[in-house]
Amino acid sequence: MIPLSHAQRRLWFLCRDGDPSGLHNIPVGLRLRGDLDRAALAAALADVTDRHEALRTVFPDEDGCPRQHVLEPGAAPDLTVTVCPAAEHGERARSAAGRPFDVATEVPLRAHLFTDAADEHQLLLVLHHIAGDGASLDVLVHDLAAAYTARVLGGDAKWPELPVQYPDFALWQQEVLGDAADPESLHARQLDHWTGALAGLPEEHALPTDRPRPAVASYRGAVVSAEAGAAVHAGLAALARERHATPFMAVQAAFAALLTRLGAGTDLPLGCPVDGRDDEALHDLVGLFVDTVVVRADTSGDPAFTEVLDRVRDAVLDAHAHRDLPFDALVERLNPPRSPGRHPLFQIAVASQRDAHDEPVFPGLRVETEAVRTDTAKFDLTLEVDERHDPATGAPTGIGLALEYAADLFDAETAQRLLDRLVRLAAAVAHDPAAPIAALDLLTPAERADLAHGWQGAPAQPHATTVDALFTARAAAHPERTAAVCAGREASYGELDALSDRLAARLARLGVRHGDTVAVLMDRSVELIAATLGALKAGAAYLPLDAAAPPARSAAIVAEAGAAVLITDAGSVPDLGVRHTLRVDDSGDGKGSDGGTAPDRAAAHPEALAYVMYTSGSTGTPKGVAVSHREVVALAVDRRWRGGAHERVLFRSPHAFDASTYELWVPLLNGGLVVIAPPGDLDVPALAALMQEQRVTGTFLTATLFNELADRCPERLATLVEVMTGGEAASPAAVRRVREHCPGTTVTNAYGPTETTTFAATFAMAPGAPLPDGQVPIGRPMDGTCLHILDDRLAPVPPGVTGELYIAGTGLARGYLGRPGLTAERFVACPAGPPGARMYRTGDLARWNTAGQVEYLGRADRQVKIRGLRIEPGEIENVIAGHPSVGRAAVTVVPTAAGPALAGYAVPAAGAAPTRPSCAGICGPNCPTTWCR
Repeated sequence: MIPLSHAQRRLWFLCRDGDPSGLHNIPVGLRLRGDLDRAALAAALADVTDRHEALRTVFPDEDGCPRQHVLEPGAAPDLTVTVCPAAEHGERARSAAGRPFDVATEVPLRAHLFTDAADEHQLLLVLHHIAGDGASLDVLVHDLAAAYTARVLGGDAKWPELPVQYPDFALWQQEVLGDAADPESLHARQLDHWTGALAGLPEEHALPTDRPRPAVASYRGAVVSAEAGAAVHAGLAALARERHATPFMAVQAAFAALLTRLGAGTDLPLGCPVDGRDDEALHDLVGLFVDTVVVRADTSGDPAFTEVLDRVRDAVLDAHAHRDLPFDALVERLNPPRSPGRHPLFQIAVASQRDAHDEPVFPGLRVETEAVRTDTAKFDLTLEVDERHDPATGAPTGIGLALEYAADLFDAETAQRLLDRLVRLAAAVAHDPAAPIAALDLLTPAERADLAHGWQGAPAQPHATTVDALFTARAAAHPERTAAVCAGREASYGELDALSDRLAARLARLGVRHGDTVAVLMDRSVELIAATLGALKAGAAYLPLDAAAPPARSAAIVAEAGAAVLITDAGSVPDLGVRHTLRVDDSGDGKGSDGGTAPDRAAAHPEALAYVMYTSGSTGTPKGVAVSHREVVALAVDRRWRGGAHERVLFRSPHAFDASTYELWVPLLNGGLVVIAPPGDLDVPALAALMQEQRVTGTFLTATLFNELADRCPERLATLVEVMTGGEAASPAAVRRVREHCPGTTVTNAYGPTETTTFAATFAMAPGAPLPDGQVPIGRPMDGTCLHILDDRLAPVPPGVTGELYIAGTGLARGYLGRPGLTAERFVACPAGPPGARMYRTGDLARWNTAGQVEYLGRADRQVKIRGLRIEPGEIENVIAGHPSVGRAAVTVVPTAAGPALAGYAVPAAGAAPTRPSCAGICGPNCPTTWCR
């Protein structure tokens, strides 16, 4: 009994429990046209099997240790013949090529002949990888042709005797490598080299996928292809000569640069096969001589492509200089965290196709070699590079590119886009190799058009007016229509208009003029709306204050905003440093006893400041977002509000929160009605009862409140036409529950920071529409709004690639009041807009999906690096929160003895109590295995 070579041992252990996918089968097809002698073909098959011991070797298990057992000559596989129409040959061949081997008992070669019983035949040879490699197929096919020729002519094949057989190589390999325990052995020296070369290697690439990595890979796969033309080929070849590299190295470097640009990271381990047939005695032998080395491509620092090529060249040469160490020995030594869902050390491979051989000659037959795919994929991605040259001159004629992809992770469209981008990038670097890789254009013209126009918001409706002027116009058209209802009290548009006029007059008498700021500290009420309108009619901007905020915080806000007047409904208020306090009460302003003339509004302009709303700052100091009338009006007249869903809107947010902008101005500036919630926070039953009692048609609920309603009483939302949620990532489980209990209600995920006037994008899930799988997108922009997902150079990233989200358009605030430095930092020039256009840097990570919807991925400043991987905790939070048993989720970083780790926390959904194992089950199928264990 003979030991296995190192490569055979690894394959044997991989196949020990079966290989149901036929992953390690290597098929080749021969299209034969003419009069085929089947008996001669069967005899030739036996001749070839006798010639190569590897083709008649089985690999039994001897007490847990595999051994090679070479069968006696005559152990050839049967030639299986199937008579069927020629049109079926290809499909039948693909099916047969995927049938697994039992390497312990079955010889590692099969032969199938599909024939139409006339002159159309397809011969399929399937070699198990444990017995051979790609080069072995060439040897096998040409030996078979020689044997067939001899048999047809009535003789025996006249081969030169093989100097060695594969078992000799296996024994020789052990001798050359030596004992790993001997520090002077080749095995030990190369092991030391690789241990240093691969120190700190990322466990897994970060390339975005269409689906989370499964816990166990299915190895289902497919192939897409593309072609780089002769000009690109010639350019890469010339560049390679200049950099003392090969064209294949140039393609490897281009692939590494592309992967980096697509989000895979800058430390890229690429698997590369290497042929071990260095000795001439092995050239004509069938056997497994190929092994794999890891080429660590470094693209850090946004280098020029020439620098990337130099780095890849050096990495390839270094890997080849130390290629004697078997890959399985390297894996055993490094002992990376294992997972049945991915390949160890690398998941992306690059291979160069072998030089084309002449077609084999079968007498009396026209022969054409055909590739036969098994619909499998060993790795996440494998790029196969086929350089083509003019047979007469040797000039480059093009590069064939094939990308094998794991169907567990990628869709065919994604794989094809990736390969097409590689062709574009290769053309770009062939033209300008000195360009930094981040500057290389990856977008197709169609994608550029989608990102610039097709996926952006419709043009905003032109309304050169102010908030108060538009409200007054609505009041003049329908003075008797109810504008607001609060605790049984109704106020018409006419009444609200008159009340706000009187308050504006009082403000004018206190010296309020255009451009001033008026603070408002009131409970939710009709008077609050009137006070807000009154400040606007006086030409001022309103400054809503949070009644729950500490007085010192409110005083600091008032001072920074320069508010001289405070409108309040309280009997006593803390000293906020204002010159005047205007108290609103029912007995005065409500009945018109304190009359006056409203100020002249002729000077009002859409660019005038409408409000200043303070949000928390990262430094702990509140920052005031200054918003003009134009932005508020643009929000209110957006076309998405048409259709009646927002005729009766609930006002439940604190006045100082930006959701109140929607709750007040969308209904009031469109002739709708505001349902005013009682002061303070409402519990879920009270809120649900209020919405039902007042027949609310549209509302905005924070994600936390929406999730709680979905858990406790989702059916109470059935009276709503549309419920909007936002502020955090939407819970898919909560959305599903509401849709199940409220089939007639549209659920909308709304997104927008205060700096973009409440809403910048929405994703509406209308009744009957399918819900998204997994994460709920934030959708597409509002009218007049543009969403730009950009890289560090402020260039648009391709669809599917993560970048930072920037927002431009009509909803953009002026900036931060009194903070020019912060305004300049967050409101930056928009490279996609006209001169002077700005965009807001959100600090959020996002990506476009293929449907043109934006997916929110979390905060840029929450990214953490664990075991060499950059991870966004928010993405894992979305996965956990997406499970039906989970209400809310949080993920944070905790210290452990092995270094920082991620810890997930889940709040059970109503009626559920997830246990620790079930939480692990939630993450396992939906997150990369390096993230959750």
